[in-house]
Amino acid sequence: MMNKKRTDARNTGFRWRLLPALPLLIMASLSLQAADVDTLLKAEKDKTSAAQASQKRVDALADQADELFQAFKQVNKQIENLQVYNAQLEAQLADQRSTLADLASSIDSAAQMERQLAPLTLNMIASLEQFVALDMPFLVEERQARLERLRSNQTRADLSSAEKFRQVLEAYKIESEYGTRIDSYPETLEIDGQRREVNILRVGRIALLYQTADQQVTAVWDKQAKNWLQLEGSDYRQAVAQGIRIARRQAAVDLLQLPIPAPEVVQ
Repeated sequence: MMNKKRTDARNTGFRWRLLPALPLLIMASLSLQAADVDTLLKAEKDKTSAAQASQKRVDALADQADELFQAFKQVNKQIENLQVYNAQLEAQLADQRSTLADLASSIDSAAQMERQLAPLTLNMIASLEQFVALDMPFLVEERQARLERLRSNQTRADLSSAEKFRQVLEAYKIESEYGTRIDSYPETLEIDGQRREVNILRVGRIALLYQTADQQVTAVWDKQAKNWLQLEGSDYRQAVAQGIRIARRQAAVDLLQLPIPAPEVVQ
C-alpha cells in the first residue's frame, strides 16, 4: 500500500509538472501552424504573382505575335502590289520597245520622204506662182511677198523640210480662202493716166471691182482682156458702193446686182 501511494504521488507530481508546459506546446503548435499558413499564403501569393507574370508574358507574346502577323499581312500586301506594278511596268516596257521599233522604222521612212519632199515643195511653189500670175490682180503685193518668202525659205538651213512644206500648205490654204470671202480694201491704181485712190471690192474669185472715193468711176476686171473695164450707169455704182459697205461690215448682207462674166466652157 505504501508503495502504491508513493507511485500515485509520483504520478500526480508528474502531471503537475506537465500542466505548465501545455500552453507552451499549444502556442508552439499554433506558431508552427501560423508559420505554415504564412508559408502557404506566401507560396500561393508567389504562385499567383508568377502566374500573373506568366500571363503578362503570354499576353506580351500574343501581342507581339499579332503585331508580327499584321506586319506579315502588310508586307504580303505590298509584295502583291509590287507584283502588279512590276507586271504593269513590263507591259509598258514592251509597248515602249514596240514604239521604239516603230520610230526607228518611221525615221528610215522619214529620211526617204525628206529626200522626196524638197522637190515636191519646189514644184508646189512654182505651181502657186503660176496660179497667182493668172489670177485676178487683188492683193498683188501681199501675195507676191508671200511667194518670195516661200522661195527664200527653201535655202534656209535652220528650217526643216517639214516646216518648209507646212508653209507652202499654209499659202495654198490662204489662196483657197480668197475664193470664199467678200473683201474690200484701199488701193492706188492708174486711171486715165493718173494715180488715184480707189476702193477694191472682191467677191470671192467671181468678181473684182473698184470704185473711186467720190463714186464717179466704177470698173470691173475683165478676165479675157486682162484689164479694167469702166462701167456706165448708176445701177452698178450703187451696187458696188453697197458691196463695199457689206464687205467692211458697215451694212447688212444683201443681194447685189454686179457685172459677173458668164462662166467659160471647159474644152
